[in-house]
Amino acid sequence: MVKASSMVNSSPSLDSAEIEKFSRLAAEWWDPGGKFAVLHKFNPLRLAYIREQVTARFSRDPFRSLPYEGLDFLDIGCGGGLLSEPAARLGAEVTAIDPSEENIRTARVHAEEHALDIDYRVATAEQLASEERHFDVILNMEVIEHVRQPADFLVACASMLRPGGLMFVATINRTLKSFALAIIGAEYILGWLPRGTHHWESFIAPDELDAYLKSAGLRPIESLGVVYNPLYGNWQRSRDTDVNYMTLAERPQAAQPS
Repeated sequence: MVKASSMVNSSPSLDSAEIEKFSRLAAEWWDPGGKFAVLHKFNPLRLAYIREQVTARFSRDPFRSLPYEGLDFLDIGCGGGLLSEPAARLGAEVTAIDPSEENIRTARVHAEEHALDIDYRVATAEQLASEERHFDVILNMEVIEHVRQPADFLVACASMLRPGGLMFVATINRTLKSFALAIIGAEYILGWLPRGTHHWESFIAPDELDAYLKSAGLRPIESLGVVYNPLYGNWQRSRDTDVNYMTLAERPQAAQPS
C-alpha cells in the first residue's frame, strides 16, 4: 500500500482510499491505451478550453508559442501530469500537487524525460495553502468528486488564487443520467475506467459547485457541458451539463477606493 507523508495524511479533505486507488494505477498515466485512455481522449478538449479562456482573460495572443509566459499555474490532483506538462510547454511556471507519492514519482520521471521544469510535490491543497502560495491560474480538474469535504477543499484552493485569477473545475453532475453513463456505462459496460473509480453520491451538481465557489470568495463565470460523441470517437462541448461539465470561476479584483 502506498503511503503519503503524515502531513499529507492529516488533510481534512483527504480520502486515503481514493489515494490508494489512484496510486495503484500510477504507472498507467501516460499509456493512451491504458486505464486512463478516456482522459487522453478528454485532454484535447480540456486543454483547448483552458488556453482559450486564459489567453482571452489575460489578454494573451493564443497563437504565440509561449502564451502562458509569466503566469503561475497550480495543477491540483495532477496525477501523472497530463495537464501540467502542456501548461509548462506553453510557458507557464507550473506547481503541481498530488497526495499520491506514486503519481508524483511517475510525473517527475516523465517530465524529466521531456526536459520540462515542473515543481511536482506530494501535497494536498490545504498543505500548500498553509505556505501562502498564490497563483494566476488553478486547475482543479476531476478532483473535487474524490475529496471528503468539497466546500472546505475549495476554500483552501481559492485562498491561493490571486485577484483576477482563474480557477477551472471539472467534475460530474449528480443525476440519474450520470449514474447510468459515468458509472454503469463507463465503468461496468464499456470498461473505460476501473470499476469503483467514482461514487455517485460524491458527484456535485453545478448549482452546488457554484454555491461552494461563491462561499470561497470566487465568482462563477460559466459552466460548460462535455459529452462524448461515439460517431467521431471524441469529446465535445455541449450545453448538456447532466453528466460531465467544467466550471470557470475567478477571484474578483479588489474594489478601487472612491
